[in-house]
Amino acid sequence: MTASAHALAASVQAGRQTASQAVEASLARIAASDARINAFTRVTSERARKRAATLDRRLAAGERPGPLVGVPFAVKNLFDIAGETTIAGSRISAGDPPAQRDATAIVRLEDAGAILVGALNMDEYASGFTTENSHYGVTRNPHDPSRLAGGSSGGSAAAVAAGMVPLSLGSDTNGSIRVPSALCGVFGLKPTYGRLSRAGAQLFAESFDHIGPIAGCASDLALAYDAMQGFDAADAVCAPVAPDPVSACADSGVGGLRIALGDGYFARRADARALAVAMDVARALGTTLRADLPEAERGWAASLVITLIEGSSVHLPRLRTRPHDFDPMTRDRFLAGALAPAELYLNAQRARRRYREAALRVFETIDVLITPAVPFEAPPIGAERIRVAGESMNPRGMLGLFTQPISVIGLPALVVPILSDDALPRAVQLVAAPWNEAALFRVARALETAGVAGARITGNRA
Repeated sequence: MTASAHALAASVQAGRQTASQAVEASLARIAASDARINAFTRVTSERARKRAATLDRRLAAGERPGPLVGVPFAVKNLFDIAGETTIAGSRISAGDPPAQRDATAIVRLEDAGAILVGALNMDEYASGFTTENSHYGVTRNPHDPSRLAGGSSGGSAAAVAAGMVPLSLGSDTNGSIRVPSALCGVFGLKPTYGRLSRAGAQLFAESFDHIGPIAGCASDLALAYDAMQGFDAADAVCAPVAPDPVSACADSGVGGLRIALGDGYFARRADARALAVAMDVARALGTTLRADLPEAERGWAASLVITLIEGSSVHLPRLRTRPHDFDPMTRDRFLAGALAPAELYLNAQRARRRYREAALRVFETIDVLITPAVPFEAPPIGAERIRVAGESMNPRGMLGLFTQPISVIGLPALVVPILSDDALPRAVQLVAAPWNEAALFRVARALETAGVAGARITGNRA
């Protein structure tokens, strides 16, 4: 059985088990499950054991190392890990020198007592929604290994859903935390742009990239998020805002919050079940409000253009010198971005600004918006076309349909897995105004307490 992070930390702090025992249990679950799932690209067992032994000595001396003491976690393999090469899902970067220091997010989680146990599979250079990695293999959905785990943080979501670790870190440019969290049935947070430091994480698109946690419950997600908050001068876009801890407010209920069901753009192009789940959540919260984000479709289009162009600019030297070492799909995307005219980029940025202004006006009248997290359930691995609402579409391009309009303007969003009798997980996305992550956690926790929401951890099955 996989314990929650907060229960595990309480057990270690109370002396009911040691940090070393917690790490060994996690390593055993990885050894038993990962051949089937392919979530990990590197297991840092030696580092984890040394870290656990140090924590055990501190605990024996009467110290309280932090709220995540003894909790194993893993990170998407674009986060720097001291002494390891940051491959970012690629063959090209596998030849780079090892990182000299840990990413800020790793440092902060370990300062809270957590223990890093490895690096996780992803789409090459975070460009994709499926983690069908041609270099390191596809990451499979723990609920049905014939289906996609999502991406680009597919290993991060699958490792939590399979019970290998209670916490993981991902990055989110256009939905790369939220899409796999939804498909794998776990909780995932994309915070406000600039809230958490990206220092030591390889970027995909500078003006979009976020980092955030993935967890098996809202309380664990809150603990990890709180541990990573705080200004970091090493990240040029990390905002100098005071930390706003959410762990204490997560159980305060939804009284006073103006919650609306997404309408317009968010009520189109999803399958009937995805829309029904969002409506069920709205009813469970007792809301009849509806709201749309004007220009959301234009924002989705702008996100496609800006991401392609910014992403290709990062990799242009490698496209020139080592084009055949890229995953073919990644290479084609980057080449398309490199060939795009400057006018297209400028027009997309103008559309982005107009859309952000319109969206912020909506959040003057509501606090939280409920939308489907993804338009459909996890597709089969390798599927080229699926049919949704009578329309044939490529699932790779459409998985971010509801996440991309949120990323492009930097709003905080939290994916909540919804309990149902469906064979595969379903989820909703909660969206709020910038810096209002607390409202998202209040709603997520209320849904969990009411028995509407909950992660599906395959390692906890009898």
